[in-house]
Amino acid sequence: MTQEWVPKIVDTSVPSGARTYDFLLGGAHNFAADRAMAEQVEGAVPGIRDAARLNRAFLARAVRLLIDKGIRQFLDVGSGIPTVGNVHEIAQRHAPDYRVVYVDRDPIAVAHSELMLSGNERAGIAHADMRDPESVLASEPARRLLDFDEPLGLLFLLVLHWVPNEADPLALMARYRNAIAPGSYLAITHMTDDAQKDKIDAVAGIVRGSRGDGQVFPRTRDEVAALFGDFEFVEPGIVPTGTWRTSGPGDVTDNVEMNELSYAGVGRKP
Repeated sequence: MTQEWVPKIVDTSVPSGARTYDFLLGGAHNFAADRAMAEQVEGAVPGIRDAARLNRAFLARAVRLLIDKGIRQFLDVGSGIPTVGNVHEIAQRHAPDYRVVYVDRDPIAVAHSELMLSGNERAGIAHADMRDPESVLASEPARRLLDFDEPLGLLFLLVLHWVPNEADPLALMARYRNAIAPGSYLAITHMTDDAQKDKIDAVAGIVRGSRGDGQVFPRTRDEVAALFGDFEFVEPGIVPTGTWRTSGPGDVTDNVEMNELSYAGVGRKP
């Protein structure tokens, strides 16, 4: 595999959450350290690839729903390594007038996104940390492509479990919610240990020991719901990811335990 897209400052011997997720989805933009961590996780939690796939399938359903609701611009925060089924790929099939901004702090995710989006005037990538909303919202791609006076789709998919309670995720999300127009939608998937504490504890332990990019902070259903503030939930509310408005066999798994590793929900700003 060519590594021309790898920035020189990146230490590929240290695993990354984004690149490990890419490997679990069957992607090619990962390294030995990422694969080793993924294999550790798979050993502790067999079927974890199903959980990754359920999250990716939710992204597609949520984006299609928002397009049906009239949304034409999207801000995907913590977008990770681009793989098949990205937001702009879904949007361009259903709404040619779409605009998408991806955001990630992983230099490899950003570098590869830049290559993938080269020549695409309707999509861009911002190198920014989701914990700094002002830098995200003021980034060049966001200013160029998004109109914050119009409704947009704000996506946080399997990224907020990296934010510790000490960093006040409720206040963090309030800053994002306050920045978007009425009629906007917020979509979140979030790791939880409500039903599968042993499995989540195993994942968290592997991440802690990996020297990678942070610890895992799972949250309860009520804690995930609180991240939406006063937004109005789209039915069915906050539910296990693989049961949110499923539409076909690819959206579900026979492995019930993997479906219970994360919650999903979509809310509308009144």
